[in-house]
Amino acid sequence: MKKLFAITSVLCCLALSSCNGQKHPGASTEVVFETTMGDIRIALFDDTPGHRDNMIQNIRAGLYDGVTFHRVIRNFMIQTGDPDTRPDIVPDTTKAHERIPAEFVYPKYFHKRSFVGAARDEDNENPERQSDKYQFYIVTGRTCSDADLDNFETAREEREAELIYNKICEQHKAEIDAIRAERKPRKLSDRLESYLDQARLQVSENPPLTYTREQRSAYRSVGGAPWLDGEYTVFGEVVEGMATVEKIQKIKTDANDKPLHDIRILRAYVVQ
Repeated sequence: MKKLFAITSVLCCLALSSCNGQKHPGASTEVVFETTMGDIRIALFDDTPGHRDNMIQNIRAGLYDGVTFHRVIRNFMIQTGDPDTRPDIVPDTTKAHERIPAEFVYPKYFHKRSFVGAARDEDNENPERQSDKYQFYIVTGRTCSDADLDNFETAREEREAELIYNKICEQHKAEIDAIRAERKPRKLSDRLESYLDQARLQVSENPPLTYTREQRSAYRSVGGAPWLDGEYTVFGEVVEGMATVEKIQKIKTDANDKPLHDIRILRAYVVQ
């Protein structure tokens, strides 16, 4: 089962967002998911054509009919789309789901409440951050202060520096091992510190993504999951049915975030 791996504890509840049912300006195609708790209508973004066309293909193949919302985290997201959760399917745990290339359109699309993203495997087995071919999630999230967003930016910089540092250490493994063999801890400490300085310099020269003024305003007022930005492809937005999403996210779940009672997609179709 593919999972969103960046999970954080959440404290705030969000008000329901309203939708006017008008065509989304960045989308020419809309799809509807009829669920056991109500309908959800999603606009698919035209500038993520691979994900748009993939979802349309999956819907027309009937792959979402009968699937469950298999992962639900209140004030974060609801996740569905796994064909193995259909009642007529025996799950094949030995088979990895297919992937499609990532399509990051940042900062235009980010993890604002009501936006739709593609689930994926973790970086260590999926360094290109390719998307699962079937599973997707709808962001509910929480509101964030500017201080929260500053902390997310700092954490992202520190993680990037750590990744670069580890690569540098791997490149100089023989040298590091030789210094260890000399039993000179001060020399080793100085050398590792120099590698860390190199990593931090690279990050400062090419910093990871930051939040724009518009994004900060949206995260403060509407909410979302900003810690996922740059990590997962965002390819759609709920234009009707956030009330249904809200009901789903409030259901009781087990220790693995799986709903205690199945909530299914009864039928999915492309709006003509």
